[in-house]
Amino acid sequence: MDLISNAKTTRRKLLQAGAVASALGLSQSSSQAQSRQSPRLNTNSAPSALKITDIRGCTVASNFDYPLIRIDTNQGVYGLGEVRDGGVKGQALVLKPLIMGRNPLQIHTILDRLKPYAGHGRLGGGYSAIDMALHDIAGKVYGVPAYRLIGDKRRDRIRVYCDTIPSKDPKVYAQRMLDRKKRGFTFFKADIGVGLIRDRPGALRDRVPTEKGLAYMGEYLQAIRDAIGYEAPLGTDHYGPLGVQDAIRLGHAFERFELAWLEDPIPWTEWRGLKQIAAAVSTPVLTGEDIFGVDGFRDLIENEAIDLIQPDPETSGAIRETALLAGYADEHGIPTVFHFAGSPVGCMASVHCAATIRNFIVMENHAVDIPWWDDMVHGTPKPIVNQGYIQVPEAPGLGVTLNDDVVKEHLRYPGYFEPTPQFDFPVVSFGIWERGPYPHITEDGTLRNAPDH
Repeated sequence: MDLISNAKTTRRKLLQAGAVASALGLSQSSSQAQSRQSPRLNTNSAPSALKITDIRGCTVASNFDYPLIRIDTNQGVYGLGEVRDGGVKGQALVLKPLIMGRNPLQIHTILDRLKPYAGHGRLGGGYSAIDMALHDIAGKVYGVPAYRLIGDKRRDRIRVYCDTIPSKDPKVYAQRMLDRKKRGFTFFKADIGVGLIRDRPGALRDRVPTEKGLAYMGEYLQAIRDAIGYEAPLGTDHYGPLGVQDAIRLGHAFERFELAWLEDPIPWTEWRGLKQIAAAVSTPVLTGEDIFGVDGFRDLIENEAIDLIQPDPETSGAIRETALLAGYADEHGIPTVFHFAGSPVGCMASVHCAATIRNFIVMENHAVDIPWWDDMVHGTPKPIVNQGYIQVPEAPGLGVTLNDDVVKEHLRYPGYFEPTPQFDFPVVSFGIWERGPYPHITEDGTLRNAPDH
């Protein structure tokens, strides 16, 4: 619990002393990892001649849809990636004309080319999926785990917090949390939203909790705290459509439960309001799951409007961009938490990224109740989340391959990585430079490249 509660103190009191990492106890380098020998270069690939030949996809139906993509090359090396949960594979496939024929090892060049076509929310998913697949390919070609392509490994395993299905019965909700604890989780999150109290008399006014409603919401938190104890970090989310003052009221009402954070009390676009809330309550405030890239987080970070950032790598830019923005937040004394609700493919890409972040805290998993989630991939120890942690892979690339039989069994739509000729030509505008010669008037007034009639 102290790890999170200290984040607010760290940001406000210890930044000048450069003591964020030591105060939070987050940066634990692994001397063993540093001493391991990387595998030798993959002699089955000629890196200088490597070219992208296709990008394909499929969609897995789970608690959220998992749109998976695969980038193929002329040498049989391929890379896996994932669009943000609940998105569509077309968000990545539509970028095909920008990557075809290019060397996938030129990661920065390709991603810089794609960046203008990424956006917030699920619109960041296409860029993020391609980032994952490029790092998967490069790691395989060079024989190194993906994290080595962006930085040093600072931890051998990533701590995981689990979201939990709510219940209108506080005792049932608390029991579900206790079951998580018995499964080895040490970090928790509860959705304490207005839906839980909607049927209670006097609980809401214009969909906003009244003082009576806040007391009802507190009943759930008290039951959960009684079940899992106060030493376990517990975050909260989904409070309803709050304004700044209502969020501050809620924050004060929840302070006695010593929460790890208040997540998204108001929309992330309202950084001034978030700054007011963070200044007024003792519980740390975080946001960021729908923000793409460093620029998207800039106002929140530079104005110290929140106590922690919470990017979702499947929106924020996957491995490269998320590591950059976490480093930028770190410079301002703001730690990083990961939101995540996707498949093991996106999960392991996020794990590689998290392994390199200096003051990383914890990563979400939203699929602990999906019985076949682990079985979707080969190559990683099972269970993937073991006693509340995920081991950082040392295999080349992302470190996982798909279990074709399991993935095919759970497809949302027919088709498993089918060819994508429908995306060979632009379906969104990439500019005239993508189309080759075009009719134009030269400086001397001559019409050039006009079709013959």
